Amino acid sequence: MGHIIEANLKARGIELAAASEDICSTDKALAKECVCIDFTQPDAFRQNYRFLAENFKAVVVGTTGWNDIKDEVIAEFEKCGTPMIYASNFSIGVNALFAAVEKASKVLAGHGYTPHITETHHIHKLDAPSGTAKSLGALVKDKLGVEPEITSIREGEVPGIHTVEFQSGCDRLSFTHEAFSREGFAEGAVTAALMIEGLKGVHEFKDLII
Repeated sequence: MGHIIEANLKARGIELAAASEDICSTDKALAKECVCIDFTQPDAFRQNYRFLAENFKAVVVGTTGWNDIKDEVIAEFEKCGTPMIYASNFSIGVNALFAAVEKASKVLAGHGYTPHITETHHIHKLDAPSGTAKSLGALVKDKLGVEPEITSIREGEVPGIHTVEFQSGCDRLSFTHEAFSREGFAEGAVTAALMIEGLKGVHEFKDLII
């Protein structure tokens, strides 16, 4: 993801100040002038988020797997006055999927529909279900009132496929997003970084674009 984001920045004519797998080694004076785009691992983010909040101008977080400490992370960024945008998936298409699933769940609530989510990713993905599937599940549970079962599949080099189905005795409704590459994630993350100017507080990406 780092290399893909770097290519996206270059294509837009945006300067990349630094790239590192050891973010806490970043010069603090430089960090104060920069927006950090974080795509790491859950354990790394857990160790680094305080440094990010205390030192960077703003932070875009694409790392998932830290929802259990979400309140602590938000509190730290708000205490430091550092803007943060986070998402389980920065793809613009996936965020359109979030909007469609949320609307459908509202319409179908109380009409006997059973939801199911299937997510398929490459064999190197460490978390299951994916953060995107969990976000979709939370949306469905909140708006439909039914918690969906999530099926996770790991095969080949699949960038990501998410399908949300609603089935009743009369019909079935299905929504699917398929990523062809990881470039869509980078596109959304850089878009989020460009939205930071003048932004205050902590925001989920979908709430800023939907």
